[in-house]
Amino acid sequence: MSNYGNLQKIKNGKRTYGITPHIPGGFVLPETLIKIAQVAKKYNGVIKLTSGQRILITNLKEEDLETIWQELGMEPAVKNQYSVKNVEMCPANFCKRSKYPTIGIGTKISKNFHGMLLPNRTKIGVAGCRNACTSVYSKDIGVLVDIDGKFFITAGGSAGFYPRQSDIITKGLSEQEAYNLVEVILNYYNEHGQMGEKLGDFIDRITIDTFRKDVLQISNLKECL
Repeated sequence: MSNYGNLQKIKNGKRTYGITPHIPGGFVLPETLIKIAQVAKKYNGVIKLTSGQRILITNLKEEDLETIWQELGMEPAVKNQYSVKNVEMCPANFCKRSKYPTIGIGTKISKNFHGMLLPNRTKIGVAGCRNACTSVYSKDIGVLVDIDGKFFITAGGSAGFYPRQSDIITKGLSEQEAYNLVEVILNYYNEHGQMGEKLGDFIDRITIDTFRKDVLQISNLKECL
């Protein structure tokens, strides 16, 4: 990786790169979107809307990457692969199905934990109802709202090479309790997980019962499933 650009393709000896600016929760101001398009056009880039609520600009030359980042004036979405890569959010505040306006807690989680170094890449999903838009149940950590308007937290999901459905850690939480539990889970995983071990694999190694008991005890929360 050079200047936070990933090698995308080698064709006829020519290398092209892609970059991904950080767009928290996929919410972007019109003027920022216009700037991204203008910069991409200037450097013959191709724009791809990713499944992670981000914008990839690909087909770029390596020698242009530093200048492109300067012109964008944005931070890279990922600086270290072994970190909280992104926090995906549904449009709860604008959705008729939402049971709670979860953009606030999602933004807070993104602001405080995006880029946090961990044993392996980690994705967090936030949804305002059990429909779990943004595939929250397949995320390493999920923050969801039940039909009663209370939060519940899931952990260990993965949609990667070895798919794993997440486990529910506990239900009936307030927004603050849900946020605190996410923080505890990240710190617990950081302290006890092995380097290169996904959160789901870590949970399987120590058992879900041990994981749930420990993180709830640290959080001063009761198990409610």
